Amino acid sequence: MCFLRRPGASAGWIWWRMLRQVIHRGLQSFFYKLGLFVSRHPVFFLTVPAVLTIIFGFSLLNRFQPDTDLESLVAPSHSLAKIERSLASSLFSLDQSKNQLYSDLHTPGRYGRVILLSKPGGNILHQADVILQIHRAVLEMKDGRSSFIGHQLGGVMEVPNSKDQRVKSARAIQITYYLQTYGSVTQDLIGEKWESEFCKLMHKMQLDHQDLQLYSLASFSLWKDFHQTSLLARGKILVSLLLILLTATLSSSMKDCLRSKPFLGLLGVLTICISSVTAAGIFFITDGKYNSTLLGIPFFAMGHGTKGVFELLSGWRRTRENLPFKDRVADAYSDVMVSYTMTSSLYFIAFGMGASPFTNIEAVKVFCQNMCVSVLLNYFYIFSFFGSCLVFAGQLEQNRYHSIFCCKIPSAEYLDRKPVWFQTVMNDGHQHTSHHEADPYQHHFIQHFLREHYNEWITNIYVKPFVVILYLIYASFSFMGCLQINDGANIINLLASESPSVSYALIQQKYFSNYSPVIGFYIYEPLEYWNGTVQEDLKTLSQGFNTVSWIEQYYQYLRVGNISATNKSDFISILQNSFLKKPEFQHFKNDIIFSKTGDENNIIASRLYLVARTSENTQREAVELLEKLRPLSLIQSIKFIVFNPTFVFMDHYGLSVTMPVLISGFGILLMLILTFFLVIHPLGNFWLILSVTSIELGVLGLMTLWNVDMDCISILCLIYTLNFAIDHCAPLLYTFVLATEHTRTQCIKNSLQEHGTAILQNVSSFLIGLVPLLFVPSNLTFTLFKCLLLAGSCTLLHCFVILPVFLTFFPPSKKHHKKKKRAKRKEREEIECIEIQENPDHVTAV
Repeated sequence: MCFLRRPGASAGWIWWRMLRQVIHRGLQSFFYKLGLFVSRHPVFFLTVPAVLTIIFGFSLLNRFQPDTDLESLVAPSHSLAKIERSLASSLFSLDQSKNQLYSDLHTPGRYGRVILLSKPGGNILHQADVILQIHRAVLEMKDGRSSFIGHQLGGVMEVPNSKDQRVKSARAIQITYYLQTYGSVTQDLIGEKWESEFCKLMHKMQLDHQDLQLYSLASFSLWKDFHQTSLLARGKILVSLLLILLTATLSSSMKDCLRSKPFLGLLGVLTICISSVTAAGIFFITDGKYNSTLLGIPFFAMGHGTKGVFELLSGWRRTRENLPFKDRVADAYSDVMVSYTMTSSLYFIAFGMGASPFTNIEAVKVFCQNMCVSVLLNYFYIFSFFGSCLVFAGQLEQNRYHSIFCCKIPSAEYLDRKPVWFQTVMNDGHQHTSHHEADPYQHHFIQHFLREHYNEWITNIYVKPFVVILYLIYASFSFMGCLQINDGANIINLLASESPSVSYALIQQKYFSNYSPVIGFYIYEPLEYWNGTVQEDLKTLSQGFNTVSWIEQYYQYLRVGNISATNKSDFISILQNSFLKKPEFQHFKNDIIFSKTGDENNIIASRLYLVARTSENTQREAVELLEKLRPLSLIQSIKFIVFNPTFVFMDHYGLSVTMPVLISGFGILLMLILTFFLVIHPLGNFWLILSVTSIELGVLGLMTLWNVDMDCISILCLIYTLNFAIDHCAPLLYTFVLATEHTRTQCIKNSLQEHGTAILQNVSSFLIGLVPLLFVPSNLTFTLFKCLLLAGSCTLLHCFVILPVFLTFFPPSKKHHKKKKRAKRKEREEIECIEIQENPDHVTAV
């Protein structure tokens, strides 16, 4: 190997270039030998993956088990809210009260809720008899326990000019029924049965009372409606598979019955299917539990796996037809598997980081673990199972067998004597091309379209200004969307869209959004409540909230009775012996924890409840309340915590924003390190990073404008978008930067002609396979459809529109290749002149 040193080139640069070429050629040599090995033992590489699929497929059927704990899946595993809940539970345990809603504040437990909504213009308060009838029907159920709080009136209108804010009318009322389970498994099963009967009762009551609308919810409803997505999507996923099979088969076909490979397109998709079945079997063997977020695995695996399938088909088409079929398979492996290995490695690294302990959301972690296994098996199945199919197809082609009917193709003389329909079916292209032609596959309809029409159009000087304007519009909308990223902590985004939980949540948001969730304010250390300074501090902390507090009621009781309690003994004595003895104040006993040291009583902990006025965006304002109250607990002299069960999910926001950014950043950095030794020209890495960043930000911004929130599904789609963009842009860019044509325009034409067919085949199959998801009535699948549609569309836009134009403007320059070719041509002319001078009688021969 000899390198000529260019002027200005350092010795270090030449050494690094030599090293990259050695590594690159070494990998190509390795995959050439791997291709030869597969082509010599095709039966073995066909049988082993099939046996593995059968074994793990049976384990999938026997060990399938759904995950029933929704909170552990979508709530952060190590959130501060869970620690606060544990502390609240240790101070005020669930079994301290049997008749107060607020005693259950730190854990929702088993419950049933119902919203009764009157007709438009009606007043729910005028239908008290019906409400009491429904209420008594619930109480007649065994183990029922009811609690009612005042701010659960919805759509309230107050009496005009009323000083005490008297209610004139209300459109809705919400009643909550809590059950005591005490952590017992038996009690929990009884509670689950009660919830099921509660929902059936509400459905029956709705039929009996048509003048009211009843919306019911139970604690198991969220999980049930979350799992409902999988049941609704089963048929649509099968339709997606059929559409992908059809698209892959048609896109791999040609008029030439010898070189057409429809069965290879079909077998390529089936290869990804059986590898996904094997990955699922391994997941369940290792005690994995299914959840609805895993619906994205087949689409993610298909998008990556079929890219390798179509690249191998394109690599086969680029091989010389006069070679033996085993050598052609080896050449295809050498040409394709280096880049496919690199992209598969990046998939594994990106999703491996998502499966690491640094990921704080269990659903994301489980998905990434499964995706890592799927990527590894995809890679193994493609070079083994699909490689064996390629060997058999190549053998049929070499022996001149029909690609569909597997019969011997007749000679041209025989075909000329047959009818037109027979000639069409058995045509091997002899009328259009010679078997000695350099590229006999150029009549493939996608390659023909790119070569004859699209390449000339996209590189036209009059088209380029419009492409630049298009990209500026794309970048503007993407940037605008990135500034409006929304919190995806709302669990409704993961449920079936027509489920009872979603209907209940929408009605609750409409009529009960004037108040925040009830926030428990827990003081977890002894405090001098009789001290005036402490009293002022408590008023400052609760300022702006509606409070339900034993402290305020006690101070009011002392003022009304003109009782003085300025020292500890009087304060506690009156509290225990007088205030808490009153029937109207007895329920506050559960909000105070006393301890006795000798003859002295102390208050070691207490709690009160805060409710804030909010606008319609209750979820976001509750997050803001949480972010404001938590820091105050660190700087105030009063040591307290605040908690509501919804806070466990609200901690999701910060993580959901930062995680995809971190994953993307680490992925790009590792991509740069890994590909530095594999790419001869460093500008390939530079262009790849720019392209992937543009696609990633475009998908992030456009999905925000399309009302997609940042939840665990959109996070996973953003991680996938990064790898999907690399998968399709990398071969195109590397072919361009390494091309030795005279102009950039010619280089990009050759790159599109070489890789455009595989890119278009894969992206079209991927996008067509997403269409059935649009008809699944689920918010989860809507999010999946939107994000993956944007990922595929943005990638297609960059590969076929943006990059072909922008690469003709910017480096790398191709002038030095042009100078080298001119020098070689001049040298050949000088040699020919010398030969002519020496042999003037043989000019014609020369």
